[in-house]
Amino acid sequence: MPPTATGLSSRRWLRLLPAIFITYSIAYVDRANFGFGAAAGMAQDLHIDAGALSLLGALFFLGYFLFQIPGAAYAERRSAKRLIVWSMIGWGILAAATGLIRNVPLLFLDRFLLGVVESAVMPALLILLSHWFTGRERSRANTILILGNPITVLWMSVVSGYLTNSVGWRGMFIAEGVPSLIWALVWWRLVDDTPRQASWLTPAEREAIETRLAEEQRRIAPVRSYRAAFLTPAVIFLALQYLFWSIGIYGFILWLPSMLKSGSQLGLVDLGWLSAGPYLAAAITMLVVSLFSDRSRVRKGVVWPFMLLGAVAFYGSYALGAAHFWLSYALLVISAAAMYAPYGPFFAWITELLPRNVAGGAMALVNSFGALGSFVGTYVVGFLNGATGGDAASYLFMAASLLAATAFTLAVRRPAAELRPFEPALVRSGRAR
Repeated sequence: MPPTATGLSSRRWLRLLPAIFITYSIAYVDRANFGFGAAAGMAQDLHIDAGALSLLGALFFLGYFLFQIPGAAYAERRSAKRLIVWSMIGWGILAAATGLIRNVPLLFLDRFLLGVVESAVMPALLILLSHWFTGRERSRANTILILGNPITVLWMSVVSGYLTNSVGWRGMFIAEGVPSLIWALVWWRLVDDTPRQASWLTPAEREAIETRLAEEQRRIAPVRSYRAAFLTPAVIFLALQYLFWSIGIYGFILWLPSMLKSGSQLGLVDLGWLSAGPYLAAAITMLVVSLFSDRSRVRKGVVWPFMLLGAVAFYGSYALGAAHFWLSYALLVISAAAMYAPYGPFFAWITELLPRNVAGGAMALVNSFGALGSFVGTYVVGFLNGATGGDAASYLFMAASLLAATAFTLAVRRPAAELRPFEPALVRSGRAR
């Protein structure tokens, strides 16, 4: 098989990327299908109000927030492959249990634990990609991973619509929780943590990949510890940016079916098809933007414009309202495409700011802030929808969050050679002496 444009084996793309895409896709089913459960009568069946339903959806992200960094440390120092296979088994069981449990407090615990076992998956997969793909490839590799998000929601929106219509929301959760248990076995056979462990590459191919990655690391200023990395201004701003970005995107993902239902008279099957539209646009835009970013090596310049576009589209959709449903829907499609477009360049950017020994931890920190934003977005959007009896306030809230994400993106600067963290000037001057 011929090498890629980088001179490295293309077998990495054909073997690893499909496996990584499917893994993240399966994980995403078990967090995004909650919106369909909510739209299909979960609250009525469990006799809970809108606030409790919002908390039930948001608890996933609280568990997801708490265990990111320990998971990333294990993936970097020991094995991302092993961590992910056990996570898959855990989340498959817990996801299916969502459809079996009838005790509400126990269901709260189940959703929290589902977040815990899924928390390490995203940083572990990003770390795995950084062990296999160079800087000129990483935005595209990251994008194929993160395409598991919109493409999963695209097909899941259709399938979940049919499942909830035929077997109810409980049957949907059970049916969509089983595939991860099967896929765990396939993952274990296909994936290796590093090129040196891959028997399916020749010795020359393994050496070429390791050498290229080592050369890239020598061009990045060293950082001794996670603490030093976490306190650099660039990482702090990226974490805050991702928090506000995630408020917008997860408020959208979890409550899109409910928002579309409130603005139309659609049935669950039609609602599923309509919910798929924004994610199709998002998938196409992600691929185009990641290709441009890798070829131009522009990261920051392809992140903030899309945050701004997403904010404007959300506000436009709010301004049009339910009276102009189809125009409002078209702006929701644009906002989804804008929010998803820069994912690949964003995470590639982090690995170019920091060396490998701390980049995984930094990605986990940023992703944990994203989980915190996801918790806020899921809970507040659901609460606002219930408290106001409509979705206008939610649209404004998500638009404001994306404007904040734009501002924090613009504030990021490449760390200086010393990579000094935020610390009092007096302390810095004392050390200098």
